[in-house]
Amino acid sequence: MKYLALGDSYTIGTGASDDAHAWPSIIASRLGADLTNPAVNGYTTEDLIRVELPLVPIVDPDLVTVLIGVNDLVQGRSIDEYRHSLATIYDAIEDRPVVAVSIPTWSYVPAAASFGGADQVARKTEEFNDVARGQATARGFAWVDIGPVSTSAIGSPGWIASDDLHPGDAQYAAWAEVVWPVIRARV
Repeated sequence: MKYLALGDSYTIGTGASDDAHAWPSIIASRLGADLTNPAVNGYTTEDLIRVELPLVPIVDPDLVTVLIGVNDLVQGRSIDEYRHSLATIYDAIEDRPVVAVSIPTWSYVPAAASFGGADQVARKTEEFNDVARGQATARGFAWVDIGPVSTSAIGSPGWIASDDLHPGDAQYAAWAEVVWPVIRARV
């Protein structure tokens, strides 16, 4: 089985102690799948289109996950720009088994203050997730909302990485627990 994980820092596992603790790596291990994870810190939907989407015909994946959008949000891209870019991504992979994953709730992390504060981050994240959910479900993709699990153990050891922004190993493992049953039902 070939698994392609498309996305940004949340997909590559920034903040995890090593690659094995990124949620796509956990999923790939459970599936016994060959993982291709071209995600990069700071990537927007436009970066994903330019760099990651060309890998789809090369990898020819049996499963694709997509978690993208937080950098569109923090870089000030509009909802309409995000919707258009996301439609391009989703249209390019709609003939594959796809699991679309929400932007996690991150308004509580200390670094959120640098991006307009907790209230603005929460509001914008909800707006971007509404677009992603609508685009995904319109194409029959599975949708996984990791928002609730991303706040389920705030304050516990390993929940937030030392950068005060990204998840730590414990949070990525929790995401995998929520994503896993949806993927298992799709493949």
